[in-house]
Amino acid sequence: MAEAADFQGMGHSPARRWLWRAASLIAGAPLLGALLAGTGAPAAQAAPKATGARTVAVSLDTLTPSAPVKGDTLVVSGTVTNKSRSAVTDARVDLRVGPPLSGRTAIDDAAERSPETAADVPPLGGKYKVDLKKLAPGVPYTFSLSVPVGKLGLDEDGVYQLGVSVSGDTKDAPYEHVVGIQRTFLPWQPDATGKRTQITYLWPLISTTHLSAQTGSDDQQTPVFENDDLAKELAPGGRLDQMVSLGSQLPVTWVIDPDLLASADAMAGNYRVRSGDTTVPGKNQAVARQWLNSLEKAVQDRKVVALPFADPDLASLAHRGKDVSGSLSQLQPATEAAVSTVDTVLHVTPSVDFAWPVNGAIDPSIVDVATSAGANKIITRSDSLQDNLSYTPTAARPIGGGTTAVVADARLSTAFDHAMTSADDSILAVQKFLAQSLAVTLQQPENQRSIVVAPQRMPSVAQAQSMAKALHSLDPERWTQPSDLLAAAAAKPDADANTKVPSASRYPKKLRSQELSTKAFQEIRTTQDGLDKFKTVLSLPDRVDAPFSNAINRALSTSWRGNRAGGREYREAVDSYLRTLTAEVQLVPKSDLTLSGRSATIPVTVQNNLLQGVEHLMLRLESDNPTRLKIDGSRDVAEQRIKIDGGHSQSVRFSAAGNANGPVEVTAQLYTADGKPYGKSMRFEVKVSEVTPTVLLVMAGGVLLLALAGVKMYSRRKRAAARRAAAVAGDGESVPGDDDRGVDPGQRSDPTPDTGPESASASDTGEKVDR
Repeated sequence: MAEAADFQGMGHSPARRWLWRAASLIAGAPLLGALLAGTGAPAAQAAPKATGARTVAVSLDTLTPSAPVKGDTLVVSGTVTNKSRSAVTDARVDLRVGPPLSGRTAIDDAAERSPETAADVPPLGGKYKVDLKKLAPGVPYTFSLSVPVGKLGLDEDGVYQLGVSVSGDTKDAPYEHVVGIQRTFLPWQPDATGKRTQITYLWPLISTTHLSAQTGSDDQQTPVFENDDLAKELAPGGRLDQMVSLGSQLPVTWVIDPDLLASADAMAGNYRVRSGDTTVPGKNQAVARQWLNSLEKAVQDRKVVALPFADPDLASLAHRGKDVSGSLSQLQPATEAAVSTVDTVLHVTPSVDFAWPVNGAIDPSIVDVATSAGANKIITRSDSLQDNLSYTPTAARPIGGGTTAVVADARLSTAFDHAMTSADDSILAVQKFLAQSLAVTLQQPENQRSIVVAPQRMPSVAQAQSMAKALHSLDPERWTQPSDLLAAAAAKPDADANTKVPSASRYPKKLRSQELSTKAFQEIRTTQDGLDKFKTVLSLPDRVDAPFSNAINRALSTSWRGNRAGGREYREAVDSYLRTLTAEVQLVPKSDLTLSGRSATIPVTVQNNLLQGVEHLMLRLESDNPTRLKIDGSRDVAEQRIKIDGGHSQSVRFSAAGNANGPVEVTAQLYTADGKPYGKSMRFEVKVSEVTPTVLLVMAGGVLLLALAGVKMYSRRKRAAARRAAAVAGDGESVPGDDDRGVDPGQRSDPTPDTGPESASASDTGEKVDR
């Protein structure tokens, strides 16, 4: 009987019901006027005081079902907390249901209403309330309300505003008035519509950069991760684990960054993680394998869109990268890598026809860059490519040059951008999403449209769960039906929809301020040039090409937005490691030489500390003073090809000819096959010491003196022998042989080598090069 008394108008016409509500409002007008008069603080006040309708905070924990039908019972529960310093007495929690809202803008306006307009509709009253008596300051109190949907006064299809209010007496206002309220929306369409709105929901699998350019020296090239943060995202309960688990049960289009797949696949095997100046073995192989297995099952027979490898920042490339030679050439290889990576890891063939600029913001230069790698469909957003229509048009529309803009709905796409740190945040976001989706259908129920939702690139766990809850609430397909991105792009465009790409001046300043700088692109260009040069001298260039090319793609990633310092550190680390490898092929430092005589050989040692061989290198030796010292015959510059196995060194000999005494600076430099200098040059001094005519005259005089001395010694020995022979003849003794002091004519001096043995170490100071 009480129920009948409280809701006596529920079974009557809408006119009588609204007369009853109007009477209630009139009766409460003096009270409401007093309330508003006492709380006239400006809405823009930074930190409103806990007075009036802001005295008590209302937080929702449950609102089910999100989109009720006839026969359902609406359950609303939550907590109320007194934010003031004094108690609230005779407190009561009520439900308030407002009239249906007329359109999407009305929903936006209602969401922004201040608590001061709390009592614009009367409470349901009767038994559908909770008496809490006294609310002590700072103490949370729970409540739960269950109301049959038939008692809510929902008539025509539409979006109703649902309020959960707290009334009571306060010290400053000792009479019953609203001291707190939380508003949300209740979509109502109990029966399925004839032409349901097609909704395509993108489900992004994107992460930040984790892999470095460094790999192990083993045959498998063990990957090295910058950190082990990816394992946390892949582990059960982690962000990416939840994205796969939730997405596997939803009608969504998977949008995947192939770099994430490559990183997870690398983690599934042996890998190492940076730890200070060294690396340690990674231990999360099982986590990566389990995640990849789950993802592979989830995407089978589903639409998969692959972004270019590492999700390059298209806007940065268009606005800054175009000024640096070669930057745009990265896109095509990144797109090709996307196809092979997804096919190899997930065994599905992805679509690579779509480009997705940050937040869907576009201008003509972004469109040009996005389509330069082969994409002919661009995912933009309705707050970038705006329409001046009274309804929401179909997402697909031609923008010229054979390119289709797929315009995601901005309201629906940003519905879950907030932190979602509480159940209240999630409920409000879900209910507003459902309300907006129903409002789209009700705009032109006879005209079926195709709508796309492109959420944030890397949703948190809470955001992903809220998104999934909203999509599950559409399961009955009363006003929507699921679609996929390829079908949405192929839908018939609306003839009245805007197809003009906005000018560059309309690109959001906030997004532009987050872009990679021109200097960043110059640094990436320098690294790419160094890589190209390094590869030309290697016997196995593929061992460095893949890891460094992928690292360069990662340096262009959209994920560096908001992390400028991190992007700079990553670029510097990649370039530094490349320089370290390049320096492993070098000239061994050489000390000054002395050249005695007119000609000699000059040795120069090249050392290869890499684990693979180098080839196609040229060693060039050049004399600064060819008049004094010529290299390789009559020329002042000599060249020799170099080919050295890994872990070895090679000593290369050049012939040199001295024409005049004095020091000469000689430069040694390695060159690639196309004539570009490789590594640092090496300079050393050669001291030329020529044998002059004066020196020869002195030497001839010395030889003559030696000859005369020999003749004199021979004469003396002959006379001595004659005297001994005469004496022996007189005594009858035999004549002895040569004197014991004679020289054996067969004896020779030991030869000495022309140069010292080859060595990878620097030569000794004052090295002498003999003829």
